[in-house]
Order: sequence, then structure tokens, then C-alpha cells
Amino acid sequence: MRDEFDSKGSAPAAAVVVGEDLSRLSVDDLTRRIERLTEEISRTERERETRGGVRAAADALFRK
Repeated sequence: MRDEFDSKGSAPAAAVVVGEDLSRLSVDDLTRRIERLTEEISRTERERETRGGVRAAADALFRK
């Protein structure tokens, strides 16, 4: 288990704040922000699909 103060491993990615001022970000920062947002969208879509499958199974069970 990794200790939160352990210097090994990567630092957590900076949080993306929706609506924050983007004017101070460099092109590289903007690119990283897009990558993090894209990853979060994918993660959210996977969770929605998982819940949809559970919902469909529950619906099928209770329709009988």
C-alpha cells in the first residue's frame, strides 16, 4: 500500500475546475487539460454503461 507521503510514484493530476479562467494556461497546459477532461468523460461513460446494464437486469427481473 502506498503511503500518501511516499515520494515514489507520480503526483496526482491537478484538478480540473469547470468554468475556471483559461487565459493564464499555456498551450501545453490546455492540452493536458483536454486530455484529463477526455479521460474523465470516458470514465463517466463507462460508469453510465455499467449502471445501464444493472438497470436493464433489474427491469428484466421485476417484469416477470
